[in-house]
Amino acid sequence: MTAPEVSPRELARRAAAEFVGTGLLVAVIVGSGIAAQSLSVDNGLRLLENALATAGGLAVLILVLGPVSGAHLNPVVSLADWWLGRACRSGLTGRQLGVYLPAQCAGGICGAILANVMYAEPLVGWSQHQRSGANLLLSEIVATAGLVVLIFALVRGQRFSVIPWAVGAYIGAAYWWTSSTAFANPAVTIARAFSDTFAGIAPSSVPGFVAAQLVGLLVGVAGVLAFLPGAGLVAGDVIVPHPERDTEPAKLESNHD
Repeated sequence: MTAPEVSPRELARRAAAEFVGTGLLVAVIVGSGIAAQSLSVDNGLRLLENALATAGGLAVLILVLGPVSGAHLNPVVSLADWWLGRACRSGLTGRQLGVYLPAQCAGGICGAILANVMYAEPLVGWSQHQRSGANLLLSEIVATAGLVVLIFALVRGQRFSVIPWAVGAYIGAAYWWTSSTAFANPAVTIARAFSDTFAGIAPSSVPGFVAAQLVGLLVGVAGVLAFLPGAGLVAGDVIVPHPERDTEPAKLESNHD
């Protein structure tokens, strides 16, 4: 189903939601990392505290902002939605994508600065936390691909009510089962370079992580196309859910065929 046209005013509202949402997500990640670093001496406990705060914060942000912009809060999600929805014109248009991506990146940077200010850290403190190595890049590919497949599987199955909690749980768990702690988000990766704290990443490590995430995007899209026929038909629901649509899996498969 073709997505309805979006007015400039509505697109600006959605961009604002993506800006604020991504900023608050980064503020949660960086802020909880700073708190964990100051309150706990054990790195394992710090990671647990950071992961729990991130999982809960992400779920709440999706719950609140999902009806506004889809709460992508992640360039990978927006790119996947645009790519998969192109054939049936059901997802983000190129113009909308061009608005979402800078809003997410700018919001993330502002969120890192906000967290720094709240904890009396320097306004911008370039992270010294080097994150490099083939194992970390492989982890980013896997984590990012899994996130793309998860989101489209839930939307295709019309599991809208569980998306916030499922995505939050996935990221929270991926903090532990991936060696990179699952950044899985180029905007968040760039933003975390602006804070020299527990959750930071050195600027020199950012390009490798972002490249791995883009590879993960390609793997995730390939997985969606292989295992979820017709997923592109519901790409519009990744922007703003429309539960009233008749998008049962059986019908999607028949339309796809």
